[in-house]
Order: sequence, then C-alpha cells, then structure tokens
Amino acid sequence: MHARPALARNFLPCAFLAFAFCASSALLANTKPKEPAPRFNAKATNGETFSNTSIKGKVVLLEFWTTWCGYCKAEAALVEKISHEYTDKDLLVLAIDVGESKKTVKKYLEQYPRTCRIVLTEDTNLAAMYQANVYPIYVVIDREGNIAGTQRGAGGEDALRALIAKAGLGTDPDSDSN
Repeated sequence: MHARPALARNFLPCAFLAFAFCASSALLANTKPKEPAPRFNAKATNGETFSNTSIKGKVVLLEFWTTWCGYCKAEAALVEKISHEYTDKDLLVLAIDVGESKKTVKKYLEQYPRTCRIVLTEDTNLAAMYQANVYPIYVVIDREGNIAGTQRGAGGEDALRALIAKAGLGTDPDSDSN
C-alpha cells in the first residue's frame, strides 16, 4: 500500500525536471543569436539623418533617455567617454530623448552639453520600436545591422563596455579572457 504514494512522490519531481529541461531546450533551439534591427528613420537635432541603410558598416549605440532621469544624467558622461574612445572605430551614438519638447531638451543641453547626436522622439520611430518606457535603455546594433544586445536600466561603465563588445568593439570587461 505504501508503494503507490512513494512512487507518486518520486515521479512528480522527476516529471517536473524533465518538463523544465525540454522546455528550456526548445527555447534555446528557437532563439536567434542576432535579429535584424527594425527599420527606422531618425533625424538628429543638427539635421543629420539616419536609417538602417546609412548605419551599415558602423556599430550603433542607441541611448534612450530623458532630462528628468537621474540615472540618464549620471551615465551620460560614460556614454560620452565611450563615444569619444571609439569614434575612430566607427561607433555612432544616437541619444534619443523620449517624449520631451525641443525647448526642454535644448535648455537641458545648455546646462549639460553632449557631443553625441541627439534625436527627439518627434524625429524618429525608434522609441516606439524599442518600447522605451524606462530609462536609460541601451541598444547596440552591429556593423551588419543586427541587434547585438540591449540593456534596460543603468549599469555603469563595465555594463556599457560589455554591451558594445557584443557588437565587436573593445573587450568585455567581465570576460575571463583578460
């Protein structure tokens, strides 16, 4: 009589583990290593225009930010540092301000200047494509036009460098090959 409850007690955990393994294997099998970046158009405040076609051959860092975001303000210096460091390696940084007026952004940039290209939401469809609703958000597009990686939220310099390394620029500071 006790054999049946013992069998059930051992069967359920094993069945659960087998299901979890099969489900995770199926997910991994269907995961694409890199997906093409969605088609976009963007116009920087300096008048430059960008699209999937114009960025081919460059690594692109999309930074979604707002003037009221303290994390965005804190990481802006890191983005600028990396932008300057990799300018000669064809890194293009597009800093997309989400949902604010040109007047608000201009006033902010007078106080906290940036050298990367600034794009306003009204001049691009990128914020909607990447569901920019928390800040900052970083997306890296590789030289072939594929999404190499994304990061939602601030992570510091090492996280930004690791993200850019996924597109082939620099080295991942967290890798064991150092």
